[in-house]
Amino acid sequence: MTEGTDKARYSRILVKLSGEALLGGGDYGIDPAVLKRIAGELQEIVGLGVQLAVVIGGGNIFRGAGLARAGMDRVAGDHMGMLATVMNALAMQDALESLGLYARVMSAIRINEVCEDYIRRRAIRHLEKGRVVICAAGTGNPFFTTDTAAALRAIEINADVLLKATKVNGVYSDDPVRNPAAVHYKRLTFDRVLTEKLNVMDATAIVMCRDNRLPLRVFNLNNAGDLTRIVRGADVGTAVTCE
Repeated sequence: MTEGTDKARYSRILVKLSGEALLGGGDYGIDPAVLKRIAGELQEIVGLGVQLAVVIGGGNIFRGAGLARAGMDRVAGDHMGMLATVMNALAMQDALESLGLYARVMSAIRINEVCEDYIRRRAIRHLEKGRVVICAAGTGNPFFTTDTAAALRAIEINADVLLKATKVNGVYSDDPVRNPAAVHYKRLTFDRVLTEKLNVMDATAIVMCRDNRLPLRVFNLNNAGDLTRIVRGADVGTAVTCE
């Protein structure tokens, strides 16, 4: 494995965190210890001079699609899920600011009393000033996942790479937890991900990354230090590119 250098390979990145990443050992909500650890890793990245944006899901609090399958109106459920991402974003903002960083939560739905509206030019300006931009509420529209929101925001801010944090070390041919014989991929193309229906991100997000030539890297957030190593150029997890 390439260990990278002491300098950052990228100047601007977007990190996609699932809401479940904040659970820790719990079944619901936010584990303060996990939140603090993730914030510490993000602090290391900012310390390398990298402009950092973050998109957080809300699955640790609420999943609109799940309740829709149980009979709830899908639009109402998705709006509730968006609010859950705002809660996670505010928690991450607090954790980062407790470490001395400057962070701004920018929401795709208007909640002016607790955070800013997402405006592309304002987000880029925050990044240029060294602030961490935490994008909440997905795309602001029902039927779109936070994976798609992450791809969209990364493209809008001209990020060098989209880093997707998961519970496993990259992309496998099957669920490695259920199937120990699952094959781990070090390199993939977006077209192969779509053709073989590999569980990386939803198809809309993959197509957006492919069509805008935005590199994607999937890694295990539970491996302490992997995020920083990737930013320094190490070959960690799975790289997904156009070629």
